Amino acid sequence: MRGQRKRFETATAGPARRRPEVDSMSEAVISAVENAIKGYIDPYLEKDLVSAKCVKDIQVEDGKARVKVVLGFPAGGYADQLAGRLAEAVTGVEGVSDADIDVGWEIAAHEVQKGVEPVKGIKNIIAVASGKGGVGKSTTAVNLALALSAEGARVGVLDADIYGPSQPRMLGVKGQPESKDGRTLEPLTSYHLQAMSIGFLVDEETPMIWRGPMVTQALQQLLNDTNWDNLDYLVVDLPPGTGDTQLTLAQQVPVSGAIIVTTPQDIALLDARKGLKMFEKVEVPVLGIVENMSIHICSQCGHEEHIFGQGGGQRMSEDYDVDFLGALPLDIRIREETDSGKPTVVAEPDSRIAEIYREIARRAAAKLSLHSKNYAAKFPKIVIENN
Repeated sequence: MRGQRKRFETATAGPARRRPEVDSMSEAVISAVENAIKGYIDPYLEKDLVSAKCVKDIQVEDGKARVKVVLGFPAGGYADQLAGRLAEAVTGVEGVSDADIDVGWEIAAHEVQKGVEPVKGIKNIIAVASGKGGVGKSTTAVNLALALSAEGARVGVLDADIYGPSQPRMLGVKGQPESKDGRTLEPLTSYHLQAMSIGFLVDEETPMIWRGPMVTQALQQLLNDTNWDNLDYLVVDLPPGTGDTQLTLAQQVPVSGAIIVTTPQDIALLDARKGLKMFEKVEVPVLGIVENMSIHICSQCGHEEHIFGQGGGQRMSEDYDVDFLGALPLDIRIREETDSGKPTVVAEPDSRIAEIYREIARRAAAKLSLHSKNYAAKFPKIVIENN
């Protein structure tokens, strides 16, 4: 899906600084523009846009440079800033006085585990996991999904916690999904997210007294029997631990990448490491680590305190050579807004907390965009029929 393009134009005062021996379409000027763009290191890709193959076209005519940039991740809240930075760099090139920077994005399907088929209607599945409960994984998952949507992607959420589904309440959704054909389910929609959960099919207070095989079968049905509508990302909120559900998803569901949520507390980090190693063993790339409840800021006096320890997520990312996606504060608003069915990203879209979620979402999606693409859906399937 093509995102909305952001255009940024700037002009320097006075006539274009043009060398008489070089015309406006000179390869030398275009090369200089490209080199200027290479000088900007994208904070989410952590490399320059030329190396990342995001610069699709450069033209220079009569002192005006036109640059087309297509990112591999949604960047609705970042495109203007990026265009401005590139315009500033390009107009510093001799022979260029104006810059027209066109920034857009196209989200591709990326490689998954070997031998696992893609799910119809979904380009990428991102699993959000934790080694233990109580670290705010579900809250992080729903806010990251909303952040990806706010950035311009088509996003869904699958609540994979069969025993303790929480996404229906967090998204403020009630009611049962519709089935138009008696075999498949239509996802419910909340805040532009497509959502599916066992919580939509059973009463909120009904316990799911199921053994492992029943749980894994239910997870597969919720994923495969839902009519997902052209999603760029499906965020899967996994239950804590490394049991049957997690292994089923890691081995049988086409996961493009995983995000590990932890707190700085040592006991949480120990369990988070187990989750990270599980994904590594089944060859699911870990996009990075999110440290939740990183710091508490007193609402009365502003005193900052690291209640659960300090820097644990950062150290874990360094120990295992995975990216540290960001840290979230311990803030009562996050809990209150999620419990009320309106998570922070939609309840307070202009808040610093919402911006942190969006920064984490951009960083995770950017890391995924650098992975190999999956072209399975583009190849024709040959069917032999006897007539």
